[in-house]
Amino acid sequence: MTGQRFGAWTRRGILGLAIATSLTVAGTSRGDDTATWGPAHFDGHEVGVGTKARLSFATERSFTQDSLDVPLLVVRGDAPGPTLCLTAALHGDEVNGVEIVRSVYDALDPEKTSGTVLALPIVNLWGFRNGSRYLADRRDLNRAFPGNAEGSTGARIAQRVFQGLVRRCDALIDLHTGSNQRANVPQVRTDLGHGGATELALHFGVGIVIDGRGPKGSLRREAMDAGIPALLYEAGESLRFQRDEVARGVEGVRNVMEQLEMLPEAPPPGDPQRVFHHTRWVRATWGGIFVTERQLGERVAAGESLGRVTDPISGDQVEIRSKDAGTLIGMAVPQVVLPGFALFHLARQDIDGPVEASEAE
Repeated sequence: MTGQRFGAWTRRGILGLAIATSLTVAGTSRGDDTATWGPAHFDGHEVGVGTKARLSFATERSFTQDSLDVPLLVVRGDAPGPTLCLTAALHGDEVNGVEIVRSVYDALDPEKTSGTVLALPIVNLWGFRNGSRYLADRRDLNRAFPGNAEGSTGARIAQRVFQGLVRRCDALIDLHTGSNQRANVPQVRTDLGHGGATELALHFGVGIVIDGRGPKGSLRREAMDAGIPALLYEAGESLRFQRDEVARGVEGVRNVMEQLEMLPEAPPPGDPQRVFHHTRWVRATWGGIFVTERQLGERVAAGESLGRVTDPISGDQVEIRSKDAGTLIGMAVPQVVLPGFALFHLARQDIDGPVEASEAE
């Protein structure tokens, strides 16, 4: 790993030691040798070098004062290296990421890993249990970061996660799916103005990278503002475990770990990635039954038909057409819709040709 590519991770690790109150890790400097690389401690639990553990991370308390613990998976590598954090199910109905985290954790051999992996596979445990995108107070957790210890339930959970875990990260991958009966083509989203995040996004390797800071209060945006390279992986539908999207996510996480030199394998040659800088939604102009024959990832021309909405009472139909040329990166599944419902997420590639991921240095 070169200083140019990811040399700032030791400085952020030192900052995290001063901020996080529940997690302490010995020997975080890249300059440390194996003799000074020590165990990680979390809430009285020790995770030794070359081992991994399933722990609990208390995010808040219920009305009965019981702790609302979410699982924390820790892999403490056999050699010094960066800390990669994985988060999933910030929206409780987006479950593909839960399986991605589990699969990555189960497959990692800590004796062949450098650095540390910290993973929260189910951040929004209440939403996950109830099949809901939102928290118990009906707030969107992924609009609450970096949080507030004296704020709403969502703000308190966000503060606990951000200060107790995310501040420890040298890189972050947040895992999501489509929402509200929509599906997304596998894609990575990040701010391409951040060199470290750009390099990791291109090496994640799903073929599509969307440029953007993300919504205010989202985990990836606030992490980037704190100087932590952050990616968001989007793939598939909510409330479904989809094998292909999970497999792509697992492979992408491992690609990033190889790029960070956390795994002994060399990072794979970077395949061309299609980078999009602008996206827009095509919305229903008419209420009724929405149907389409379009597929995720298809390219469409301006004025081309995308689907139709039929009034089930009058039988009147409205054709949905694209105003722009682009690629379908997200779309609604056939359903009953109201006027204004977001049907198709269209991305426009306004650069010349695919962007190549640079080779490993």
